[in-house]
Amino acid sequence: MSERHGKVCHYSAVSAETVGGDAKGATIRWLIDDAHDGAPVYALRLVELAPGGHSPHHGHPYEHENFVVEGTGRVLIDGTWHDLNPGDVVFVPPGADHQYANAGQAPFKFLCGIPVAKLREGG
Repeated sequence: MSERHGKVCHYSAVSAETVGGDAKGATIRWLIDDAHDGAPVYALRLVELAPGGHSPHHGHPYEHENFVVEGTGRVLIDGTWHDLNPGDVVFVPPGADHQYANAGQAPFKFLCGIPVAKLREGG
């Protein structure tokens, strides 16, 4: 029988990592994932973009599910920009070329759900 445990903490207790590539002013917090928490299917991340910041322009074979928490931003999905405000939700389909950008003067924060590493890598 496997041991089960949960996780309860404030998001600020999770370290923010700088996003690489062509990103600018972008950090990511892996709030819940398979490596640290044993989540078997989905990883939950908090992405924070500083004013003038953006994520890398990229694509991959898995989807993103987003919920905008704070600030104003935009998301590019397959060549079309969409404005984002707190409370908005975004689905980026698998294979879609995409990028997120801060469109305001305050931090832009959104939750991002993706498959855990073993599913992202096809395992």
